[in-house]
Amino acid sequence: MTDTNRRGILGLGLTAGLAAGFAADAFAQSATRGDAPTESAVARPVPEAKYRVPFAVIGMDHNHIYGITDAIIRGGGVLTSFYATDPKQIAMFKKRYGDVKLARSEQEILDDRAIKLVCSAAIPSLRAPLGIRVMRAGKDYLSDKAAVTTLKQLADVRRAIKETGRKYGIMYSERLEVPAAVMAGQLVHDGAIGRVIQTVNLAPHRLSAASRPDWFWDPAQNGGILTDVGSHQADQFVYLTGSKRAQVLASQTGNFGNPAHPKFEDFGDMMLSGDGGAGYVRVDWFTPDGLPTWGDGRLFILGTEGYIELRKYVDIAGRPGGNHLLIADKKGTRYLDCSKVPLPFGPQFVTDLVEHTSVAQDQDGALLAAELVLTAEARAMPARR
Repeated sequence: MTDTNRRGILGLGLTAGLAAGFAADAFAQSATRGDAPTESAVARPVPEAKYRVPFAVIGMDHNHIYGITDAIIRGGGVLTSFYATDPKQIAMFKKRYGDVKLARSEQEILDDRAIKLVCSAAIPSLRAPLGIRVMRAGKDYLSDKAAVTTLKQLADVRRAIKETGRKYGIMYSERLEVPAAVMAGQLVHDGAIGRVIQTVNLAPHRLSAASRPDWFWDPAQNGGILTDVGSHQADQFVYLTGSKRAQVLASQTGNFGNPAHPKFEDFGDMMLSGDGGAGYVRVDWFTPDGLPTWGDGRLFILGTEGYIELRKYVDIAGRPGGNHLLIADKKGTRYLDCSKVPLPFGPQFVTDLVEHTSVAQDQDGALLAAELVLTAEARAMPARR
């Protein structure tokens, strides 16, 4: 984060006065977290958005496209057109964003020189090929995770980035679009708990099997559980440890509760080692029906001078809502309600596009996280009962 953004976040205070000094409507626009069709607030640029950049959407097979689109609009992006062929997707997108232009083809968007950025939440296996076409058309790209599903795709993406000089952004929303994770990252990078030794990520998700499309059950299309869900956690490991190089020490995947889909993976874990610290990740599709949200995401950050725990989405039998941060350091222990911490990614990313900087996301770090989960998936041992 830049010094300006650090002052913006830390200036909020770490107590009950967290909301002081920031516009309430900016917070309202930061409320969409990937399930925007259920949100009532329509995104608009936040006061700190410096530029207005035309962008388009291609591929909306996952509802994360709404969180991605909202983030770019908050950052100053101007939604210019979109392309889809599914009538339900088209109707839902128009309902949220109004009478935005429906392009006649993907090529129409790629040929439009006014459009500077393309965003996508297509079927995961299609995201990298699309991103390469976008970059070769002279535009930047922002993909939902998982943004690549094979190591070959990753090599092709890296080659295209080098040849075109374009950005291949990845929306790791569990860090970039979760206020508690934004605050944790700032605290870590300000040295609040010393040097990070290890991150531990627990990421259960609700299956909601009846609502899942066919591609969801096919590892060839979704990349497998470590590539898909685990990409969020690998990103947090890379970012919080500051690792520039890392490797997978061990990984396993299994199917414990979905015999009707034998290729599907509903459980996985992996151990990571980087030049900045260690990491452990467990992901699964076993969120019970009784939990009031889609998953009890937890992050534990161990440092040489303290530790941080995040209860991102729920504090079971505890405080209401999400975005809970607990910290213990040399001075004592304290609790931070991070629900109103602003989300800087959108404005930072749009500014990066215009100023050719890399404040919002480090390209090498984003792709290192992708490489880790692809390697973990490729090497995973069968998890046994």
